[in-house]
Amino acid sequence: MSNYFEFYDIPESFTLDEKVLKAKYYQLSREYHPDFYANEPQEKQDEILQLSTQNTNAYRTLSDPDLRMQYILKEHGLLEEGKNELPSDFLMEMMELNEELMELEFDFDAAKLHEIGEKSSGLVATMDADILPVLQRYPELHGVTKEEALLEVKTYYLKKKYLLRIQETLSKFAARS
Repeated sequence: MSNYFEFYDIPESFTLDEKVLKAKYYQLSREYHPDFYANEPQEKQDEILQLSTQNTNAYRTLSDPDLRMQYILKEHGLLEEGKNELPSDFLMEMMELNEELMELEFDFDAAKLHEIGEKSSGLVATMDADILPVLQRYPELHGVTKEEALLEVKTYYLKKKYLLRIQETLSKFAARS
């Protein structure tokens, strides 16, 4: 199994041209369609099936920005269990948000729910805006600057994941009210 970017012969990037990606997916879907190899030896059929599956998995991963980010970080060995630390100031801020959520559990207040939702959405929007230049510059970076960019993206990814869990909790509260 080759790297998905190598499989599609495109440069590793957090921001992909969706048209290029989709065109490559369709081209390989036709090229590796198992029906075209029905009369081939079993070994060739198995190889084509594996390539077809890899094409589907590559497209599914690379076409989703969050899955693509996770994939790149994993490819660089940056998402290891137990080694994903977040900055303490962010964790303190999240602890405050979680405490506010726990208070809602005991004393529901629609205005407070809205306030927490706005706060978490604002944090995500700010993080998205801050990371965008790093994501866009990434393909041109080399060496230390590329490693630094990957570490920035990792921190962003972990923070966003944390905030999405808070937003899921907010959605549950909203559904109950």
